[in-house]
Amino acid sequence: MFFSSLYKKILDTLPTAVIVCDRKGCIRFTNAAFRRYFPSAAGRGKKLKDVVGCAERVCGKGAACASCRLKRLFDGAAGGARAQSEDIPVSLTDGGRRREVSLRIYAVALDRKHSLGLVESVYEQELVKELNNAHFIQQRLLPAGKEAGGVAYAYMYLPCREIGGDLPDVYELDCGGVKNTFGVLADVSGKGIAAGMLSSFVRAGFDRDEPSPARALRRLDAKFRDMHLDEKSYITVAAVRIDAAAQKIHYCIAGHNAPLLLRSGENVSEIEMAAPPVSNWFDPFLYEDGQMEYRRGDILVLLTDGVTESRNAAGELFGIERVENILLRSDGAQRFIESLQSALKEFCGGSFEDDITAIAFDL
Repeated sequence: MFFSSLYKKILDTLPTAVIVCDRKGCIRFTNAAFRRYFPSAAGRGKKLKDVVGCAERVCGKGAACASCRLKRLFDGAAGGARAQSEDIPVSLTDGGRRREVSLRIYAVALDRKHSLGLVESVYEQELVKELNNAHFIQQRLLPAGKEAGGVAYAYMYLPCREIGGDLPDVYELDCGGVKNTFGVLADVSGKGIAAGMLSSFVRAGFDRDEPSPARALRRLDAKFRDMHLDEKSYITVAAVRIDAAAQKIHYCIAGHNAPLLLRSGENVSEIEMAAPPVSNWFDPFLYEDGQMEYRRGDILVLLTDGVTESRNAAGELFGIERVENILLRSDGAQRFIESLQSALKEFCGGSFEDDITAIAFDL
């Protein structure tokens, strides 16, 4: 072949898988990365069909060859077409395990008889695939409807990465024969995959059968401590139980942004509570429930610090005052969420450095 020993050594050091084949589908060269991922296609006399695990006896002349995307890709490159790419389904060998994956392969003509193929990093593609799967799972954990326990609600969830660290949850629970509405908003430390795993822990560890938000937080805190995470990991939570029959809000806040209550369009109150986040910073904290009455027509809002701490190009914070002003001008939960989301996107130019989450309830 036309590769010198020096060039072969250089190509063998690349993490990218490299393959060269001729117009007949015969493999003329593979580098070390390619041979590691596709051992069945390495060695003398191998054909493109060995890369995709095709059962045809002759490469390029069987019934399956007409639909072979890999052969079509290399034929197009060898025929003088510009560099092109395709997602090719292959059976990948990695660490002794066989996996069915889809790999993006780029092909370009080397000369009139040979084509060069480059395979995107397998690990990078696997990571992207896993991130997409995790994103899909996290989306399925979001509240499904617009009403729970007879209370209408709306929310926004804008993760700054594929995987978010905020977790909004709304559900109903029978409390003494009366359906109550529960709202839980958690914000975990960090971003990305680790934050996504911790937010999933919150979803699984928060007791949705417990009528008391405080007792549910105590149990979550105990489970968190059992993981023995370092002090960089923590969770802030705002949990509320809305008793529409008694027109009361039972709440517990663990180091989280104070929920907001718009009282019939007149003024906004912040529901504050001096309690630390769920963490290993202190000895186990005895979370207690707070309670307050509300009137029909009030709006209750839970939000994360990603809302108030969003910055514009000049470095100015969005701030709680802007949130409260939008709330004062809103005639319902849905209108508030729509106006808040629009204002944040305009203020920040459409990009965020933190997860943006808020839930609003029509009381």
